[in-house]
Amino acid sequence: MVDAVRTTVARSPGVLLAAVLALVAVIWSVSWRWTRTVVTIAHEGGHALTAVLAGRGLTGIRLHPDTSGLTVSTGARRGPGLVLTFLGGYPAPSLLGVGGAALVAADRAELMLWIALALLAATLVHVRNLYGVVAVVATGAAVAAVAIWGEPRVQDGFAAALCWFLLFGGLRAVRELQRGRRRTRGRSDGSDVDMLARLTRVPGGMWAGIFWLIAGAAVPAAGWVLLVQP
Repeated sequence: MVDAVRTTVARSPGVLLAAVLALVAVIWSVSWRWTRTVVTIAHEGGHALTAVLAGRGLTGIRLHPDTSGLTVSTGARRGPGLVLTFLGGYPAPSLLGVGGAALVAADRAELMLWIALALLAATLVHVRNLYGVVAVVATGAAVAAVAIWGEPRVQDGFAAALCWFLLFGGLRAVRELQRGRRRTRGRSDGSDVDMLARLTRVPGGMWAGIFWLIAGAAVPAAGWVLLVQP
């Protein structure tokens, strides 16, 4: 076991450092307050993408200074399309993290950064408030700077850190969802799980558990891709 850990550290020091930095950014309340909007962008982007894939009309996305967000779509008020739309939010950061990790592990960090820019550009088109525009543009500027001017080693480290941040951030977002439900003792607060409960008659706690399982499974999956598979 010790030899395996030593081998992993020796083989992937940059990936491990990126994981540590991302974990600190998520755990430390001060940094999380400033960086959580990145997770919110991924979350609302997940709603938007699933809405479009489900055949719904996309009206707009709003991002707020308190790190909350809102995606509005048009279409049937019930049915699988709306269920999928509400399902798409919380898993999105974790799934993006796993997908990005696969590209980083395949030495395609630069491609991963350009895909991230394309997704941010698609999100920006649908943002409908000033704060949201500023948040998406600032995030895109940071990614673009590394994609255009960063050396390969810098691109690898930044891309890995972004993947880990989405993975850990996805976990913390679900944890915050569950803590919010405990504070309200399960009463409806308009969250995604409450909307899913209304649409499907499946208890909100079960939906929260599904989100937790997806976010929890994504971290070791990405870790295996980044640290073991190579």
